[in-house]
Amino acid sequence: MKTIYFVALLFFVVLQSVGASGQTAKLMGTVKDSTGNPIAFAIVKVQESKAVANTDAKGKYHFDNLPAGKTTLEANELGYKSQTKTIILKTGETDILDFVLNPENIEMHEVIVKGNISINGMGHLAESSDGIIYSGKKTEVLVLDSMNANTAQNNPREVLGRVPGSNYSETEGSGFPSNGIGFRGLNPTQSIETNMRQDGYNITADLYGYPESYYLPPLEAVDRIEVTRGAASLAFGPQFGGAVNYVIKRGPSDKPFEFTTAETGGSYGFFNSFNAIGGTLKKWNYYAYVQYKGVEGWRPNSGVQQVLGFARVEYAADPKFKIGLEYSLLRNTIHMPGGLSDAQYNENADQSFRSRNWLSSPWNILALTSEYKISPKTTLTLKSALNISERNLVWRNEDGGPQTLDSISPATNSYVPREVEHEGFLSSTTELRLLTEYNIAGVKQIFTAGVRYFAGYMKRQEGGPGSTGGDFDMNLYGGKYENDLDFYTHNLAIYAENTFHIGYRFSITPGIRAEYLQSSAKGYITDDTTIVNVDRSQVRYIPLAGIGFQFRTTHTTNIYANISQAYRPTDYSNQTPIGVASKIDPNLKDASGYNIDLGWRGMIGNFLNFDIGGFYLAYNNRIGIETLMDADGNPYTYRTNVANSVSQGIETYIELNPFKALSLNPRIGNLSFFNSYAYIDAKYTSGEFAGNWVEFAPSTIDRFGITYTLKAFSTTFLISNTSKSYADANNTIYSPDATVGLIPAYQVLDWSGSLKIKNYVLKFGINNLADTKYFTLRTDEYPGPGIIPAIGRTVYVGFQAKF
Repeated sequence: MKTIYFVALLFFVVLQSVGASGQTAKLMGTVKDSTGNPIAFAIVKVQESKAVANTDAKGKYHFDNLPAGKTTLEANELGYKSQTKTIILKTGETDILDFVLNPENIEMHEVIVKGNISINGMGHLAESSDGIIYSGKKTEVLVLDSMNANTAQNNPREVLGRVPGSNYSETEGSGFPSNGIGFRGLNPTQSIETNMRQDGYNITADLYGYPESYYLPPLEAVDRIEVTRGAASLAFGPQFGGAVNYVIKRGPSDKPFEFTTAETGGSYGFFNSFNAIGGTLKKWNYYAYVQYKGVEGWRPNSGVQQVLGFARVEYAADPKFKIGLEYSLLRNTIHMPGGLSDAQYNENADQSFRSRNWLSSPWNILALTSEYKISPKTTLTLKSALNISERNLVWRNEDGGPQTLDSISPATNSYVPREVEHEGFLSSTTELRLLTEYNIAGVKQIFTAGVRYFAGYMKRQEGGPGSTGGDFDMNLYGGKYENDLDFYTHNLAIYAENTFHIGYRFSITPGIRAEYLQSSAKGYITDDTTIVNVDRSQVRYIPLAGIGFQFRTTHTTNIYANISQAYRPTDYSNQTPIGVASKIDPNLKDASGYNIDLGWRGMIGNFLNFDIGGFYLAYNNRIGIETLMDADGNPYTYRTNVANSVSQGIETYIELNPFKALSLNPRIGNLSFFNSYAYIDAKYTSGEFAGNWVEFAPSTIDRFGITYTLKAFSTTFLISNTSKSYADANNTIYSPDATVGLIPAYQVLDWSGSLKIKNYVLKFGINNLADTKYFTLRTDEYPGPGIIPAIGRTVYVGFQAKF
């Protein structure tokens, strides 16, 4: 916290340092972009006197008193190339000098990307982008090429860890490589409360019935990651956790062909090969990659074989219209070593007592994207995605917990039969957005509206009698599935938001969203030995509203605030989850609530980047796990609407480059620091658990990083601290089956670096440098049940070449 106080004090001092001097000439003019639109909040600086003026909402600036004679002025704004002009001022006269700035896109260690505001990898989204209004919303942008990180293994701490309060279920060490993410005390398991997207379209299996993420793009292919917190509910959908959008790289615009290859090896048999091509041929831009990743695993029985592929072709018919087609592919085979009991974990965290658990999740996403500029101020965007995917599981039944050994029975001289589970997904999501700019009393306003239609089908089959063998065998032996259900979901949503600028500093953005949701379930389930036919349907109408505020304190800083409603419907698929040791409440209710944000963010020069704010998340009818006793006095876990909860706290991100702050350019290199900190008070506020901590909600998450650069060499050292949390609403410390209990606090150290020589890059690092023994997840389902240990110390070395 001392770092925060120091930087805040420094920030105030810098703000007070801006001044002006009185002279004898006047100067005025405008700053516009290359299309003739005014640029608000641009800086016009007099080089001789250092006097500064900011443009208003119409792009106008003026100086009342300047010295007569030869004067040189520079106009600049983030995302544009600066322009310098010289003029001869005459005493007592008013001269006019206009500027036209051209857009600039830069991707280097120090990053400024048009549409985003970022320094050294972390920043926030501009007021509007890609048909979406972000004014007043808490956003983060992570630019991957400017970070030192283990992107070959998608290490979440080194990339998304910069986002304050981001919490992960680290399951990679247990054969389940899709690490989940959660914010503000929300459940991180498989990102179920966060809207996961790629290039702006949905990549999860089902928006409502099964919003889990098995597919994530390799970070080596990602240009940037855009994170929008709870206020994302109006534009993206009603999830409490907001949205995370992975933006894939584009082919270079200045060459017809470019080839990139990156080969990485590491501990425990890790090997990753990433190969990409891209380029621009006349009106065509293309980009494609293939990634192979294989690892024997930190624990026995935790090997993974995975192939990811992607191809995009985009055609720009003219400056107004472009259309693209994308295809994403995932093929994998995952060996899961199972969960551990507390005793097993304490004895040895990297052991395994399951050798017959397997998972695969073949994923296919075909997406159509297009953009049409109806006029210079009006744009229509379309994103439509078709998802054809599966999730296949064969494993030793979860009954009895991790302490029940999977061993050969002396009576049968064989293993017990495994269970076979299968899910098939077929869904389509289409979103059409309109964004337009217009003027009221000469001041620019922004309006956006959109419609989304989702149709999803899910086939769920569970409890099938599997083989007694140990390989990946999905065949049934001697019977049918215990449960066989078909789920159908139809969703139609419309939304609208408008940013009203009042003057050139203050804006208000009200918005509304209306959701129609129809869900049904057909098939049968087995209750003990009785087969029960299922034929149910439900219709919901869900109105949502929100409002945001933004006040520009300077041209690069602003105060933001918003309140937005959120919603989480309980579909029938939630009531029959696959591979769960807990009992499920048959009368689960929908959850509802709202998010509030208030913060101050921005940049000071090129040396300080900050975002300091508070949040409040109200969550009614929260679905969680509580521990109950059966008639014989034995404990069991129960998934239900536990109670209402509130998460509140502060989130801060501060990045400081002291050498740039002091205008130093030392020969010994450059140094920068960043601190991502969150205090989260997430507790139940009603029912018998009032005052207890919410599950998987650590009270503090603190990450501190130091980056050193010297010419082509760069290295980052990261310290990550996460406080304790609990796995159930009872805040149980210990349970015999380990599905609930304490998740102890932990500290993890990561070190990474890179050396770039022309078109070649050498990457290297050590994750979990101190070989800390820790875990982030206790679970009542796969890849458990029980404790899922996080991976120990690993070393990696990679080589990248670009031609």
